[in-house]
Amino acid sequence: MSELTPLLAFGAHPDDLEFGVGGIIAQATAAGRPVHCVICSRGEASTHGTPAERTAEAAQAAKLLGATHEFIELAGDAHLEITTPHAITLAALIRRHRPGIVLAPSLVENQHPDHARLGRLVRDATRLARYGGLAELHALPAHACAALLYYALSTDAEPKDITPILIDVSAPAVLTAWTAAMAAHVSQHQTRDYSRLQLARATVNGARGGCAAAIALYPNDPLVFASLGPITRAARHF
Repeated sequence: MSELTPLLAFGAHPDDLEFGVGGIIAQATAAGRPVHCVICSRGEASTHGTPAERTAEAAQAAKLLGATHEFIELAGDAHLEITTPHAITLAALIRRHRPGIVLAPSLVENQHPDHARLGRLVRDATRLARYGGLAELHALPAHACAALLYYALSTDAEPKDITPILIDVSAPAVLTAWTAAMAAHVSQHQTRDYSRLQLARATVNGARGGCAAAIALYPNDPLVFASLGPITRAARHF
């Protein structure tokens, strides 16, 4: 798979992608990979920040990460439901952008309900995007993604039954862009210092992987390599 294969990243709320995988997005765009962020609400149920404020924050954050972005309406913040029409809406986005890799929130239940539900919807959508006979999607050619990878917005949301892959995001320019993108969500830092929390998680993952900072991703399916060449090392130092 080409290094320039598009990356399509789904977030339930305006800040999810920045806090969850902002470092990976910054690394990808710095390498020349197109990244498109799909945000599935405007934070309407948020304790802090109006939908207009949160929309503006997300736009600024995407710009800092070097990604494009769009908002789609799936009934709004805290009202997301797992339905076939929603999955078909996401499948249409996948067909339109034709990504190699798709990122989505983990399926673990013990987190904001929108996160786990969106993960389920994206998983369904990646399958529906492949089905050439689906009448609702006839206007767009079918597309099969190479891999669906989940991210966890908190330690509670980390799948316990999937061995993660660790993405090294230690490069100073990447960490700078990621930190700036998280800081763009000014309204959400009224609740907690989420930037410090995510950087601390990245530091722990980095220590585990022998680097300064890393973000964990969880494959939906076993990853297949054409050879041993792409496998550079494991987290364990034997």
